[in-house]
Amino acid sequence: MACVSFAKLNAPSSSWIGGQQSLPQRSGSSARLATRRVSLPIRAGAYTDELIKTAKTIASPGRGILAIDESNATCGKRLSSIGLDNTEPNRQAYRQLLLTTPGLGEYISGAILFEETLYQSTTDGKKFVDVLHDQKIVPGIKVDKGLVPLPGSNNESWCQGLDGLSSRSAEYYKQGARFAKWRTVVSIPCGPSALAVKEAAWGLARYAAISQDNGLVPIVEPEVLLDGDHPIERTLEVAEKVWAEVFYYLAENNVIFEGILLKPSMVTPGAEHKERANPETIAKYTLTMLKRRVPPAVPGIMFLSGGQSEMEATLNLHAMNQSPNPWHVSFSYARALQNTVLKTWQGRPENVEAAQKALLVRAKANSLAQLGKYSAEGESEEAKKGMFVKGYTY
Repeated sequence: MACVSFAKLNAPSSSWIGGQQSLPQRSGSSARLATRRVSLPIRAGAYTDELIKTAKTIASPGRGILAIDESNATCGKRLSSIGLDNTEPNRQAYRQLLLTTPGLGEYISGAILFEETLYQSTTDGKKFVDVLHDQKIVPGIKVDKGLVPLPGSNNESWCQGLDGLSSRSAEYYKQGARFAKWRTVVSIPCGPSALAVKEAAWGLARYAAISQDNGLVPIVEPEVLLDGDHPIERTLEVAEKVWAEVFYYLAENNVIFEGILLKPSMVTPGAEHKERANPETIAKYTLTMLKRRVPPAVPGIMFLSGGQSEMEATLNLHAMNQSPNPWHVSFSYARALQNTVLKTWQGRPENVEAAQKALLVRAKANSLAQLGKYSAEGESEEAKKGMFVKGYTY
């Protein structure tokens, strides 16, 4: 068998080029040479080079993503925690604080925005998109329409938003967005059911293909929720299943792997498990999962924090960058970059500068973690507080 395989590998290349295999002519027959043609898939066409360039820009050394794409309802919960009403001016003021932070682009390569923010400007009239461009930060956009119950499942969810996505994506591109985000979730306490996993994977793949077709680099995010009391081994098992399904359907939909970014959960025990895992253990299990499932063609792994404390998320990222990886391993954090910032600001104009400095502290810490050079020495008590919320919605 080995000899037969070797002979095939060393057969004249002309018999295989272009997906055609020449079949030997029957002796004494006037039959024409038979061929078998394989149709080639249509890829992302005119945007291919741009997609790859954008993905590489975001996955650049020492930089990661600032996620401020919370829905207006979720942003309202954040604002109410510091005594502010959920109004557009208050949301604008908070997002202006974040996006106008001097020097932010040194540590942040991309910012995921909610649709409202993509079209907003500063109080001085400068578009937020232009503010980001000035700092060499790539603007991104949340494109999913949120989670709804999945009929026929074990009380699980599916993510809606494919209807009209192509036209919306084209408009977002015109407004300056160059990457997109779609978040769906998988719950371990609920199974997860095969139906929920397949629905999550298929939805992500369709979204990714549509995004690339409109010039947006898709962030692929099937979040394995922290909810539950399961051990880390169970998380690994589920994560491997989910990512196997995701990449199967990404390939089925002809998505260009070099033009996507991933936003996975870290592989940790359930939030209610009796034993905590240290950063080295989390790094070991997470990298094991990624190496088993993620092709090296993918340029960047941008982890979500998923309710970990600010310091915990940074320590875990640091542990994963202690040796070379096939991909850029970095962060796409929301709460793990914003928690201390929000509490420092308190909605007061006189606190804006201090809050921006707090953002730079967290952004720099995660930049160092991406480079494998972070130290937790001197971290504040606030940074050590966990932010897990059971059944969290975004």
